[in-house]
Amino acid sequence: MADLDLVVIGSGPGGYVAAIRAAQLGMRVACVEKDAALGGTCLNVGCIPSKALLDSSEHYWQVRRTLAAHGVKVSGVELDLPTMMGRKDRVVRGLTQGVAGLFKKNKIESVRGTGRIAAPGRVAVGERTLETARVLIATGSEPTPLRGLAFDGERIISSTEALTLPRVPERLLVIGCGAVGLELGSVWSRLGAQVTVVEFMDEIVPTMDRGMATQLRRALERQGMSFRLATSASHAERTQSGVRVTLEGKGQRTDEEADVVLVAIGRRPYLAGLGAAEIGVALDERGRVKVNERYETTVPGIFAIGDAIPGPMLAHKAQEEGIAAVELMAGVAGHVNYDAIPSVVYTAPEFASVGLSEEDAAQRGVAVNVGSFPFMANGRARCLGETDGGVKMLADAKTDRILGVHILGPRASDLIAEAAIAVEFGASAEDIARSVHAHPTLPEAIKEAALAVGKRAIHV
Repeated sequence: MADLDLVVIGSGPGGYVAAIRAAQLGMRVACVEKDAALGGTCLNVGCIPSKALLDSSEHYWQVRRTLAAHGVKVSGVELDLPTMMGRKDRVVRGLTQGVAGLFKKNKIESVRGTGRIAAPGRVAVGERTLETARVLIATGSEPTPLRGLAFDGERIISSTEALTLPRVPERLLVIGCGAVGLELGSVWSRLGAQVTVVEFMDEIVPTMDRGMATQLRRALERQGMSFRLATSASHAERTQSGVRVTLEGKGQRTDEEADVVLVAIGRRPYLAGLGAAEIGVALDERGRVKVNERYETTVPGIFAIGDAIPGPMLAHKAQEEGIAAVELMAGVAGHVNYDAIPSVVYTAPEFASVGLSEEDAAQRGVAVNVGSFPFMANGRARCLGETDGGVKMLADAKTDRILGVHILGPRASDLIAEAAIAVEFGASAEDIARSVHAHPTLPEAIKEAALAVGKRAIHV
């Protein structure tokens, strides 16, 4: 009989949540982590530290640029970057220590070291071998390098190094217009860097609503960021003061000088040293682990979730998959509705969406009614002085069921929760339109968009 019911390899959001849920279900659980701190990429060098810097840099921006309009006069404002970085580190440390406390509370053994699947039911960690009934791969992902711009950790960097720059670069070149590139570009732009963002596609955040993406780009341009769209970076070389990058696009080839280049073109599954492929775990053409509807790989008893498998590389997606996977292992119903997973870009304004876009609906052959409402017509947004963007709602033309909601504006990351619940439970636009929303609040814009689906918005 195995010593353990489950060994989770990786303690990121997917792994640690899966371990806790498994322990709640009565399993004997160990979680293997190669890094010094628990929490994986998200807590240590991803979601949490980036949001801490986004919030701090937004405070700095507001004091310098927007408080005067509220009648608050401030002088002598200075940036203390070491203090800002220290606060970010304290936020991270508190949360990673919190995961350790949760492991202790739930009697989960934390095993430090690199886990290697020696055979089904056996995980080697250094000199020790863990005997287990099941293995869950939750190893996450790593930044994808770009050919011709190899990471050097100093001048050509990934998102990891972009969170710890010792000084504000005078010129920052960001390659990639996804959430990571835009968020970290925003941080350093607010702190004083001249930021240029390069994107191969013809618009930023190409997987999200096209019209709102254009509005977001224009808002960021007003804040000082510049964009080179339909452009690729083909080569880089170090200079005395920084990096010279060759850009190609729209029939032109130019060289761009920068102090630092941030390559943020995406992430790839991290499976190095895991031994999964060696024992027969099948991978797809993009190096992701193939799983069935129960998150089980091609090797019985070995499961995988999160960034290691197909789907959006989002912490909350990994968490839900971790819960579903262990519930299915325990014979409990577990399920993830992939059409109800929200995505967020934490810029200013924020950009959030859940469900289908108009392009998605067209590809699926689904006729939709669309309702939109601008934040310019929302009382609370006017009071905040944050009126960019709005809410767009898509509902099935036959049933009125909400299929997608897209929000560009203040606190979109919080507002999208109402929309996610609506999509998850199959609510109609009429359901939201008939629900009472407090006044004056930002969520009223969601109600108005729902009313607009039926062409009866009140305030526009």
